[in-house]
Amino acid sequence: MFRVYSGTTADEVWLKIASAFSECGTARSRSSRGGPTRDLGHVAITILDPRQRWVVSRKPALNPAFAIAEVVWILNGRDDAEFLNFFNRQLPNYAGKGVKYDGAYGWRLRKHRGIDQLDRAYRALRNCQTSRQVVLQIWDACADLPTEDGAPASPDVPCNIVSLLKVRDGALEWTQILRSNDVFRGLPHNFVQFTTLQEVMAGWLGVELGSFHLVTDSLHLYKTDAKVVNDTTRRVCSHNTDWLSLRKEESEAAFLTLARAVDCIVDPCRSPQQVLDLDATKGLSKPFRNLLMILIAEGLRRRRRCACADRIVESCSNPLLRQLWENWQARLSRPLETIAGDK
Repeated sequence: MFRVYSGTTADEVWLKIASAFSECGTARSRSSRGGPTRDLGHVAITILDPRQRWVVSRKPALNPAFAIAEVVWILNGRDDAEFLNFFNRQLPNYAGKGVKYDGAYGWRLRKHRGIDQLDRAYRALRNCQTSRQVVLQIWDACADLPTEDGAPASPDVPCNIVSLLKVRDGALEWTQILRSNDVFRGLPHNFVQFTTLQEVMAGWLGVELGSFHLVTDSLHLYKTDAKVVNDTTRRVCSHNTDWLSLRKEESEAAFLTLARAVDCIVDPCRSPQQVLDLDATKGLSKPFRNLLMILIAEGLRRRRRCACADRIVESCSNPLLRQLWENWQARLSRPLETIAGDK
């Protein structure tokens, strides 16, 4: 049986799902290699306004810089671990301790087996908007199927396995399919990742942004996270005022500029002043500059220039990004080393 959850914003939908885990008998106890879980099983989710992609009510708060860095990493087809590990020091414990991540979504979508699936999807839908054959494949059976004894093929096996893109009534709809999904650690990030890809693709195609759908075969919650999810209460969310829909050439250039900025931010040889100077990066429209400000702020914070970080965020024109940063800072009442990761 499918459980169905829908709402206008990601925060609204996530709160409905979090509430379901608190209801007696709704989720079933199941074991997993990561520990005992409670599992809702088959779940279908719809977000009617994908630009409102941030789960603000989750406690502890998300690290917005890490989520933004993931999006930049994906859209640039990257698989290097250093790019993300700077923003999430716990990530290697989940995805492996190598210099690359085997299941990197961006690499799988843009470079794996020599095909740029995002570019092919853009060209196909640009030339035939009625196509129902545009499927982005992340799962690779050769690399991802378990070994014959059932052991994982890699520490980083993709949870997101396929994306279905269709233009309906002049708007791009996106359906994301997952084999398994963690409601606390994974789902809020998946919302940000794939609704951003949807908005970017809609901009490339010059069409409106339609609804976002996510289907998972196992929406679960680890029992170690149950208390924080059960204690979650709704926060008043600011509105995401930024649009990331640009023509393809402009969009690719903007995300490349952000990637180069992140390369500087994560470089341990770069001084706080060099990171701060990235604020003068040219060629970015206001929505992309707002993303850059959050990335710079986290780079400064991790260099223990917290006052400079807060000043940078004050100049961000997006009230939602400012709220996300404030929530993240409120979380940091614990020592830096104990909260560096977010997954």
